[in-house]
Amino acid sequence: MRFMCLCLLLWLTSCGGDIAPELPRSNDILIRLSESEARSLDPQIASDLSSIRISADQFEGLTRFNSGGVSVAGLAERWQVSPDGRTWTFTLKQNLRFSDGTKIEAGLFAKALARIRNEKTGSPHASLFSVIQSIDTPNPNIVILHLDNPFPQLPALLAHPAIAALPFHLIEAKGDAWTAARPLVTSGPYRLTNWRLNQQMILSANPAWHSGKPATHTVIWQPMDNVQSGMRLMLAGGADISTEFPANRTEWLRQRYPKLVHNSGFLATYYFAFNTRRPPFNDVRVRRALSMAVDRRWMADKMIAAGNEPAWGLLPPGLGSDRAMRPAWSEWSKAKRLATSRSLLAQAGYRTSRPLRFEIRLNSSAEHRRAAAAMATMWREIGVEASLLNSEASLHFDSLKRGDFELARSGWVADLPAPENFLAVHRSQAGVQNYSGYANPAYDKALDIALADPDPANRATKMQAAEAILIGDAPILPLYFYVSRALVQPDITGWQDNIGNIHPSYTLAKKRR
Repeated sequence: MRFMCLCLLLWLTSCGGDIAPELPRSNDILIRLSESEARSLDPQIASDLSSIRISADQFEGLTRFNSGGVSVAGLAERWQVSPDGRTWTFTLKQNLRFSDGTKIEAGLFAKALARIRNEKTGSPHASLFSVIQSIDTPNPNIVILHLDNPFPQLPALLAHPAIAALPFHLIEAKGDAWTAARPLVTSGPYRLTNWRLNQQMILSANPAWHSGKPATHTVIWQPMDNVQSGMRLMLAGGADISTEFPANRTEWLRQRYPKLVHNSGFLATYYFAFNTRRPPFNDVRVRRALSMAVDRRWMADKMIAAGNEPAWGLLPPGLGSDRAMRPAWSEWSKAKRLATSRSLLAQAGYRTSRPLRFEIRLNSSAEHRRAAAAMATMWREIGVEASLLNSEASLHFDSLKRGDFELARSGWVADLPAPENFLAVHRSQAGVQNYSGYANPAYDKALDIALADPDPANRATKMQAAEAILIGDAPILPLYFYVSRALVQPDITGWQDNIGNIHPSYTLAKKRR
């Protein structure tokens, strides 16, 4: 009956009728809408935001995030840092257990790092944890991390579910099939008890969790690829939290539903990736020509119109500099930019008689379609013919990992507030996450130099120098910096807007009625 009611509500709202009355919702169940279906239950394999958020609800590491997006003690009760900042010693809490009762001991974290770095695992996170040189576990309660260089953001890095306590007693026995167990064996506040593909994932409280009962017993993650439908469901009272809504409805929602709308700065960059491995985008002149021809200000101010800042570089404002980088040509007139674009294309062999033609791959989203269509329209002015290929999210990202694309929708949401988190993805050895296939030894060296500098100011300057090399080579086409957009029912407690857009389910609850 509930499903039929929701369908009726969605039908009514899609027809332009009034929003129906709020549906009754249990205080012990939290319904969260995710942007897409989870693509993996294994936190060391998953790279999409939906999967990582769901993994973070289930797997806890030495640290975890609180409601303000700040890393705090998780399975560790305390830690110490050596004077040179390169050795961190963590002491585990007592009597830690997985949801099936198996002990959680220090050795699991060394196994987690080894599995991430094992090429057979296929983890996209190896570069993320490259700062960790090794992990020692002298006894079951002590974890010692040795770093290649000082890294003040380590507590935030260790809150990532990929380096959480995983049930290696199952992984070693069952291999990849370990995620098939129901309930899923977990170390965090929740465990997966039911998964209906493309409908919902039901997480129930982990009875063995060291912090006791989470704020809400049951969390239902419901995939909602169509953000318009997700917004309608929220307005109908059929869900509690949606971490997305259509950007073009921002002002409309603020005026009509001010108590639901949450907007915040966000450490994330929206860009498209060129496949630099093969023609036509193995030619930097072609990549630069297309990048110059895009009117980012119009896209951010008119097309999105939700407070996004246009992006010419990769690093959002606030990561070492208050102002994001911009190439000199960003200040040129439109006529000068287009003339230079045509000249670069001509140098690369593309003219009216031999126009540049390629396909833009994107995953299902009105936002992505608008961005791709807008660029295709702009490129017509320089004689370029671009077509659009739309696919659902899992197919899209599988294609990117295989390098089966020409130009594709991509982007980066920070795992932690550090410039290297954005920049390391584009290293030559970054693996499948380096969708563009970009490889420049000069860039790799510049990033290594920045990473080795312990002085925060010098480090930030050197990170910007590495970014300048990347943007000059143009393996990606940045368009704008994200702002987080969320709809949260007024009776939800524990939600705090933060720049990381991190909102763990264990901190969220409904006001008792």
